[in-house]
Amino acid sequence: MKEIKTTGTLTDILSGTRPSDFSKFQEENRDSLINGEQPFSSFMRETIKSKGLKQQDVFLTGDISEGYGYKLISGEKHTKKRDVILRLCLGGRFDLKETQTALKLYGFSPLYAKIDRDALLIIAINNGIYDIHEIDRLLQENHLEPVCPVKSIEE
Repeated sequence: MKEIKTTGTLTDILSGTRPSDFSKFQEENRDSLINGEQPFSSFMRETIKSKGLKQQDVFLTGDISEGYGYKLISGEKHTKKRDVILRLCLGGRFDLKETQTALKLYGFSPLYAKIDRDALLIIAINNGIYDIHEIDRLLQENHLEPVCPVKSIEE
């Protein structure tokens, strides 16, 4: 297995790649590319497993019902709420890089340091604060929307 290249490295390679060289690019970078029908599902499962966690514990910690959480990760259900995916990441104790990757793979924008709320979430993650209620307290103290406002059956 070759070394996994970063997105930045792949982007640099692509800047000098012609369409006729795409097959060569794929072959040379196969280990760094996300293949498969559901990259979000694979990424979530692998990351949770690598941390020695069980999915049901991630759902519990992220304040997401177990049935809904499994459906989100499998791709059976889809959410339009970025905070639901953030809660999965927090429940899984994802570091900032893992959180950003999960958000992008799901189709959401990554946390952006120039947005107050996102900046506070970045600070929390970088400081190992993963407790949803603690994060919501910090957000509310700073007059920002919580990640887990009123509990609902399904998001």
